[in-house]
Amino acid sequence: MDQTAQPRNTRNIHTLLDQYSESHRNPTNERFHFVCVPLIVFSLLGILWSIHPIAALAAVGWAMWYYFQLSKPFALGMLAMSALMLAILAIMPPMTVLPLSIAVFVVAWIGQFIGHKIEGKKPSFVDDLRFLLIGPLFVLGFLYRRLNLAY
Repeated sequence: MDQTAQPRNTRNIHTLLDQYSESHRNPTNERFHFVCVPLIVFSLLGILWSIHPIAALAAVGWAMWYYFQLSKPFALGMLAMSALMLAILAIMPPMTVLPLSIAVFVVAWIGQFIGHKIEGKKPSFVDDLRFLLIGPLFVLGFLYRRLNLAY
């Protein structure tokens, strides 16, 4: 199919992933991202959960709205991952959620910056904050390609 004939959202997700991948080509940096990006999402949801579970649900709802605008298959994958993360948070002892989430958040961001130091390029979100939401799709994209799923 001709790129110009593709639906606008499909072209946008591919463009965003291509732009994101420009600063994520080093295999070591990619490995850091495969581990750290999901941990950052989990820890951010944990921080919001510790404020109030509805805050975490609202963040997931807002992110899902954005993801459904970009790609329904990616949105469904992120919905499944978010549901799993929220379920884990729901069964954790409440007093452990915030300290664990803060610790994981800090360590995972350190890992991200180490990966970018190795890559020799700044993180994509420095130029465009949308890439904070594209990072999880970048990681999920590897799983989708491995499973031969379209996005």
